[in-house]
Amino acid sequence: MSRADGSSRRDPLRRYLSAWIGFSAGGQFSQALSVAIVLFAFSTQAIRSVMGWPGALAVLATLIVLAALSLFGARHHVEWHGILPVSLIALFGFMGLSVFWSEYTWVTVGGASYALGFGALGIYLALGRDLVQVVRAFGDALRVLLVASMALEVLSGLLIDQPIRFLGIQGNLAFGGPVQGLSGTRNYFGFVAALALVTFVVEFLTRSVPRRRAGASIALAAAAVLFARSPVTAVAVVALLVAGVALNALRRAPAARRPVMQIVLAVLVVLGGVLAYAGRTRLLEGLGAGGDVSVRVALWARMRVLTGVNDITGWGFVGQWPDEIFPYSTVIAPGGRPYATGLNAFLDVSLQLGLVGLLLLVAAGTLAFVRSWAIASAHPIVAYVWPALVLVLVGVTAVGESFLLFEGTLMTFVAIATIAARKRSWRQRLAQAPQRR
Repeated sequence: MSRADGSSRRDPLRRYLSAWIGFSAGGQFSQALSVAIVLFAFSTQAIRSVMGWPGALAVLATLIVLAALSLFGARHHVEWHGILPVSLIALFGFMGLSVFWSEYTWVTVGGASYALGFGALGIYLALGRDLVQVVRAFGDALRVLLVASMALEVLSGLLIDQPIRFLGIQGNLAFGGPVQGLSGTRNYFGFVAALALVTFVVEFLTRSVPRRRAGASIALAAAAVLFARSPVTAVAVVALLVAGVALNALRRAPAARRPVMQIVLAVLVVLGGVLAYAGRTRLLEGLGAGGDVSVRVALWARMRVLTGVNDITGWGFVGQWPDEIFPYSTVIAPGGRPYATGLNAFLDVSLQLGLVGLLLLVAAGTLAFVRSWAIASAHPIVAYVWPALVLVLVGVTAVGESFLLFEGTLMTFVAIATIAARKRSWRQRLAQAPQRR
């Protein structure tokens, strides 16, 4: 009797779980979940301001569970073999290993786990959705985020003429900016707006949304970029325009000419980078970023000193800097408060993970970009230019900000690297070799 009663009690639970897993694997649920993931990843600052860290972590954990259920339900349709990039696995693995030599073990456990959580969400986006659906999810989420941000800026800067301090909104819209939106800082808001601009243009070109909506979205994103008044974003937008023109030329060129054009383009990029570095002072003064750069140079000099103490393996991964932990508590901004990041992803990862971590990050980024660029140059579907252009935006921004190492930007990087590996992974060729024999 007890066995019969136990099985009768378990059967409804099994049926409920089976039905839920089946529902979570459906297309509508997966797309809605993808939009929620992107919206959360790029609005974590606002969520923490309202709900605190416990609330933000609860949302993150819930999204991870839902994503895992969705992938489990669609497990027969998901191709795992040869997909996950080895470079990314090595990077996240080294983040976890840094726990063993970190002087602040539990902080490193938290930082590595937090980064791994967003990495898992990025993998879900890459495996659970195709590229067009990923672009749609980013477009829908970023539309909501920009509309909410600009509405709050109008409320703060024009209607009540008061800052909304707990969200970091200073109310400068009436003066033409800079505005922060729900991102907390002008540079991050500018980055999100530039990402939205790329996404909305690709939506327009692929006709995945009505033209009026796409046009209005492009205008909104362009306005957000202008009002952010971010020098870092200004440089990134210039790089995006150059990359967009180059990709358009490559896609229109005959296949036989593309290798030569790629080589010429690479040479031009190197020369342009050298000239930009040589004339960086005048360039930055023209963008109105002279004072901003002097602050960064002083910060980077201090970071190099600290990096030299543990130059091979770093101090231990933490993501965003905890201001109460040495050595981050000793790096003080001109206003008297500790910095939240190193304002440079490459120097930041060198401080936290040393030379090994820097090489792993550069390797993962280079592989993802080369794969994405090669696919974008030749693939007939226009949507495949999105990963390459987004990586251009992320790479240029990484020179002036550390967004790449946490939350939404890290999630996007993982998703794009996985999408690119799906098309051009060398392990897929190894898997196909025995079948040909």
